[in-house]
Amino acid sequence: MNFDYNTQRRKLLLPEYGRHIQKMIQYVKTIKDREERNRQMMAVISVMGNLNPYLRDIVDFRHKLWDHVYIIADFDIDIDSPYPVPVPETFNEKPQSIPYPQSPLAVMHYGRNVENILNTIASYPDSEAKQAMIVSVAQYMKKQYIIWNKDSVADDIIFRDIERLSHGQITVDPSLKLPHVHPESRPHPQNNNNGKNKKFKKAKNARS
Repeated sequence: MNFDYNTQRRKLLLPEYGRHIQKMIQYVKTIKDREERNRQMMAVISVMGNLNPYLRDIVDFRHKLWDHVYIIADFDIDIDSPYPVPVPETFNEKPQSIPYPQSPLAVMHYGRNVENILNTIASYPDSEAKQAMIVSVAQYMKKQYIIWNKDSVADDIIFRDIERLSHGQITVDPSLKLPHVHPESRPHPQNNNNGKNKKFKKAKNARS
């Protein structure tokens, strides 16, 4: 008995449509009559749309379906598409690389966003809203400090970091009191397992 394994079959070019759609498109390619070939392809397009209803939320989803037909057909199918025929190079283009910031982080555990936020706040005119934003960022920085360092931190250290990260543009009133943050002491899961194993071995030895 001969078995038909997926590893022996033709590679699925768009797995979300399944093998049956791929076989349908391959069959349509073999139809010699152009009018009949176009009619059958319209039926396949309809099935593809029903299999992937999420495409209906995409602008011009039918255009997307026709592009998928050409991909599944290896761009080797002669049909009358209502849209421009795509070329393989369009789908093989590499995305443009996003430039990564080259400047080093001033303080690693705060991240770059905190530094950017502080510089943005520094550009605002003095007001109660600006002071409220500074306090909010200071509270967040205190939490981040403790998460990374697992230790309590004095408020004046946070205030000095704010002044340093804002390049001296923001000075916090030293009388300001930030809410206390309790350091989290979470034992490593492996240590918990080791503790359980030790208890289990001790109980086992006591029974033996």
